[in-house]
Amino acid sequence: MAIDALEPHPLVRLLGIPAADFTGSDLVRAVEQLELRQVNLRYVGGDGRLKTLAFPINSRDHLLEVLTRGERVDGSSVFASTDTDASDVYIVPRHRTAFLNPFGDRPSLDVLCSFYDKDGEPLSYAREQIVRRAAVALTEETGLTLEALGELEYYLVDEPERIYPVEEERGYQESAPFSKGQQVREQVLGHLTAMGVAVKYVHGEVGNILEVDRQLVQHEIEFQPAPIEQAADNLVLAKWVVREVAYAHGLEATFAPSVSGAGAGNGLHIHSRLVRNGASVIVRKDGLNDTGRRLIAGYLSAAKALTAFANTVPTSYLRFTDGDESPEGICWGERDRSGLVRVPLAWRGNVLPAMVAHANPGSPRAAESIIEPATDPQTIELRLGDGSADVHLLLAGMAVAARRGLTDPDALDVAERLNTADHDDFDQLPTSCAESADLLEADRDVFEADGVFPSLLIDGILSQLREHDDAKLLTTVAKDDAARDELVRKHWHVG
Repeated sequence: MAIDALEPHPLVRLLGIPAADFTGSDLVRAVEQLELRQVNLRYVGGDGRLKTLAFPINSRDHLLEVLTRGERVDGSSVFASTDTDASDVYIVPRHRTAFLNPFGDRPSLDVLCSFYDKDGEPLSYAREQIVRRAAVALTEETGLTLEALGELEYYLVDEPERIYPVEEERGYQESAPFSKGQQVREQVLGHLTAMGVAVKYVHGEVGNILEVDRQLVQHEIEFQPAPIEQAADNLVLAKWVVREVAYAHGLEATFAPSVSGAGAGNGLHIHSRLVRNGASVIVRKDGLNDTGRRLIAGYLSAAKALTAFANTVPTSYLRFTDGDESPEGICWGERDRSGLVRVPLAWRGNVLPAMVAHANPGSPRAAESIIEPATDPQTIELRLGDGSADVHLLLAGMAVAARRGLTDPDALDVAERLNTADHDDFDQLPTSCAESADLLEADRDVFEADGVFPSLLIDGILSQLREHDDAKLLTTVAKDDAARDELVRKHWHVG
């Protein structure tokens, strides 16, 4: 297979094969040719962060062994609320995820890993195994694949600049020199694409905040659609890269759902679509079809419980009450930013040829350049998540919700009843971690069905949410600025 001349992944270009076809031997060959000196095995821990195990390269045989066998680690230290007698677990490299590490002092090859127990079975409570089970269960029952992309928001924090000072709430897709942090954005974009992460674009976001001793400037990364297992990995890698690049520039990056009483917090909206054999099944020529509406119904029916994965700290619920575009009502609409689910604009009605011709007057060949995407670009946007989300569990939960919506005989009635076109009186999202825990507990059977979410993991999530003890706390901080600032700082570095 010929590799595209514009392919950004250096390992794909070097080896001449797609990343999906990488083997351990291929990676050894790349290490030899690039004269790398280190291999890092990476995995996602129970806190949702990327972990690292660094190996020197002692010989060709040693390198192949590391890339094939992986290593054993202490699972009880990686995953809270697990049995200590099951502490030894394996991590095994997924060769297709390999990339060149752009950071660190030694040139290195990094590979994401999957967890397995002492018997070689997928570790039930490992994040990547949960989202994989959810994807498989959905496909086995419906024949469909759930693809997703995240809109990852973050703030860069620095001292106020005197030249072209920050203008509050005017950051949306702003350019330098008015936009601050453009170098960080562009370096993040370059690193992610070279790592094989498909990014759609990066840009400045609305949330500019100017205080006496600091400026907070918001940015966003939007990804390309990918199967949910890959989409979850992409988000974890992006958070790591953003933090590394910001740190190198002497800046602090935060994905916190609430950063200040004066401006917007960080959301994590997830767009999704269902595909079969590469074709979208949620649309028809004039817009969303019944399968798309069933998907929406599934998300809305599970929304209250999904907050346990999407909104995991008390400041998540400050964001719901503070943000102008933060959802509260459990409803949906087309191009409606007030609902929990939105169906965004997607070039329906054959509008593109006329727009291209008008934008390029006098160019008779302009229309010839129009290339139809392999998969219809229409997505369904779930606007629930924020920067505290456990992204693997959230995407797994969305797959569970999708499956329920597709198989529920009442799903179309649910979608019709919760459409903002008809009325504006809808159920509300929970107002605290404590309430979120109660709602997950009430719906836990749905997520535990077919072993997708282990009951022990659900127990752990319920315990973590309830430990915040925030039902009354959020009422208190709403009236006390100092207490609010303390709470925001406590949950500053999430996910």
